[in-house]
Amino acid sequence: MRIKKTFISIIHIGGISMKGDKKKKVITEDDILKFEIAEELGLMDKIIEVGWGGLTAKESGRIGGIMTSRKRKKLDKGERDRDKND
Repeated sequence: MRIKKTFISIIHIGGISMKGDKKKKVITEDDILKFEIAEELGLMDKIIEVGWGGLTAKESGRIGGIMTSRKRKKLDKGERDRDKND
């Protein structure tokens, strides 16, 4: 998957760490989802250039809203699949 390679590259070059933070970040499903959505919205160039802190509140909120929506859909789908199996 292309996004995972991009994500790992950004972590490697320190594109998502906070200023002065040299700790390695554990990649979570939420991080991958956040990058996928940012790429879909055309924000990856901006994130690579200035980091997550360079996004406007509107851009950040849009990413968060889409993440929440997708998580809910995934949860609902899992519950429906579980009900089918019962």
